[in-house]
Amino acid sequence: MPEAFDVVASEAFWVAVLRIATPLILGTLGVLLCERAGVLNLGIEGIMVAGAFIGWLAVYAGAGLWGGVLAAAAAGALFGLLHAGLTVGLALSQHVSGLGITMLATALSYYGYRVGFPKVNTPPTVTPFAEMTWLPLPVLSAQTPLTLLALVLVPLLAWFIVRTPAGLALRMVGENPQAAEGQGLSVAALRTSAVVAGSALMGVAGSFLTLAAFNAFFFNMVNGRGWVCVALVVFASWRPGKALLGALLFGFFDALQLRLQQSPGAALPYQVYLMLPYLLSIAALVLVARRAAYPQALMKPYRKGER
Repeated sequence: MPEAFDVVASEAFWVAVLRIATPLILGTLGVLLCERAGVLNLGIEGIMVAGAFIGWLAVYAGAGLWGGVLAAAAAGALFGLLHAGLTVGLALSQHVSGLGITMLATALSYYGYRVGFPKVNTPPTVTPFAEMTWLPLPVLSAQTPLTLLALVLVPLLAWFIVRTPAGLALRMVGENPQAAEGQGLSVAALRTSAVVAGSALMGVAGSFLTLAAFNAFFFNMVNGRGWVCVALVVFASWRPGKALLGALLFGFFDALQLRLQQSPGAALPYQVYLMLPYLLSIAALVLVARRAAYPQALMKPYRKGER
């Protein structure tokens, strides 16, 4: 297919790949942080919606772009604290709590938008992050600072998990919380901290959509990206470096299908192209998931003193 080769060879294509991958990188790192501590956070879809809305609303109110990112992170952390309270503190089902967080965060965001802008037909816009034209790297110079932040966080999180005492403690509560407690560590505090920090990253991932990719908030803009992040963590075997690779792989397929369905020689229905990134991602997930070494205490509630 000559059109596909021409598309992949263009610089604009790789700019789009990295832009599409950015919220997935941030969201996947957030999920990874939670799951390394033994907590599944299916609230990511709603937390990303809340981050997108709160970040945009803060900038619209005059807080500045980085103020909007911080507001989105705070919103994500708040929902993460709620999820941790239900799953870590009360030992409730992580699946049910996560899905409840998704529905709650999404409904509150949509309700807040309807109440705040009842007579607006077109979403109000803000001035988004500008491209980093000062960078000498062609593809990266066409991105925004949030993309650079996402790329920097990958090696930082990998270093934290593998090389620091706090990272070792985080892995311990995700693998063997009894052993962690035997070392005098607070399993509840470590898991809660991981869920709050991971959820804050999910909120930042959502803010990318309104403060960098677009300049407004609208319904269904997250469009399943949260669920993709959950799958990418399994694909990455809970490793930040492979999480970056998985996000870029999905971004590659998504950018490719967008261009193929716009190609003059496109012979297939556009729905087939829309399915392409998800089908290929599922195939990659199936091939990798069989060998994935998941945290042994993932989704297992823990009460202090239990053996």
